[in-house]
Formats: sequence, C-alpha cells, structure tokens
Amino acid sequence: MARRGHRPSQSTGNRPRFWGRHAVLAALANPDRQVRKLWGTREAIGALDLPPVIPITYADAADLGRLVPGDAPHQGLVIEVDPLDDLWLGEVLERGADDQRPLVVLDQVTDPHNVGAVLRSAAAFDALAIVTQDRHAPPESGALAKAASGALEVVPWVRVVNLARALEEIAEAGFWRVGLTGHTETLLSAALEGSAKTALVLGAEGEGMRQNTETHCDILAKLPISPRVESLNVSNAAAIALYAVAAAKL
Repeated sequence: MARRGHRPSQSTGNRPRFWGRHAVLAALANPDRQVRKLWGTREAIGALDLPPVIPITYADAADLGRLVPGDAPHQGLVIEVDPLDDLWLGEVLERGADDQRPLVVLDQVTDPHNVGAVLRSAAAFDALAIVTQDRHAPPESGALAKAASGALEVVPWVRVVNLARALEEIAEAGFWRVGLTGHTETLLSAALEGSAKTALVLGAEGEGMRQNTETHCDILAKLPISPRVESLNVSNAAAIALYAVAAAKL
C-alpha cells in the first residue's frame, strides 16, 4: 500500500515563509498545505477570501520587507507555512499508471530558483511529478516558491534517498528513462520515438548527471542547440524537453 510520509511536528524555525501573490494564493488554495500565519497590507488582504483560522497581521510594505530577504517582491503578502508531507514514489507512480504524463528527475540540482522554475514548467506541461534526492536538493523556501509561481502546490515533489534505486522503480513502472547530456550524438527527438511514458533525467548545470545516474537511463540524448552555446540552464533544458515530450505525443 502506498503511503504518504508525515511530519508530526514542525518547529517554528523550520517553517518557510512564502511571499508574492502567486505563491501565497496557491498555498492558501492547497488543501494539503498548513498555513500558520499571514502578514499583509490591508489592500492585499482585503482582496482575499481567507478562512477564519489563519492568524492575520496587518503590516505596511516596509514591515513586510523585513520579514523576507532583501528586495524580495512580496507584493503585499507574506505567509508562514509547514512544509508539505513527504510523498512516496510508489504512490505517485500508481497515480499515473493509466496515463502518459512524464516524470522529471533531477540529479543533484541544488539551486532553489532552478528547482522552482522546473516545477513551473512541470505544471505547464502537466508532468506527473518531479523526483529529486533528499540530501542534494533544496528545501521548500520562499525563493523556490516564488520561482515556481504557484506550481510548488500543484506538482507532486518526491524526495528519495537513493536516486539510482528510484530510477529502477521508475523503469519497472513502464517509463522510458531519457538522460539529457551534451556527451552524445542522439537527439532528444530520436530518443523519444516510440516511447509511451517518459522520465526526463537532468543533472546540475556544469557537472551534469553523475555517471551512476547515466547508467540507470535507457538512453542518453541531447537538445539540438547551437555549438556557440556550451549548455543551457537546467530549468531551460527541462522546459524544452517537456515541450518535446508533449509534441511527440500529438
């Protein structure tokens, strides 16, 4: 039976703060998200339909600025939340057993802006989930939620201890594992031919995928980028690859 991980308690120090209209509204709309506090200007809060259980503090823009990192575009809203419960990979794979939504697997991508942007693209192209390592991925944070623009609340994010073992489980669920790298002559379009369910595997910018991760892919492929550019940012590469998967199914 697939299980959902549970964090029985969270100290206040471990609670991230989100800011910005998209991140805040998406968190408020997510029934799985526990919002502990909300700060905002009277104008911004007045436009919201809030449940009565959330503690609200009215503040001016300058006060809100002191709750978030310098120059963060809070747009008059800041919330403090509990991190989402852990998801089990088997649970997510069962959920997508009867469709062809792609998976995105990130190998040691640690920049929260990149992971947030990948989540946003995953939402745009209706990905089943993103999968990362637990230790080598950023925690939920305001910067990540802002970059995700609400997608953190709608795209399942599975954290695993062993990525190689997770890729084996993904293969057993019927996914064709495509590792993106510049060190191959196979184009992504060719790698996707005939595949029904695709797991896109991407490594960190610069280092790329680790060798052990590459060996757990069914095929390695590259994007058809100009030789004038050595590589793309991982979030840009993920967006292009997700579009290619969607286009291949049309």
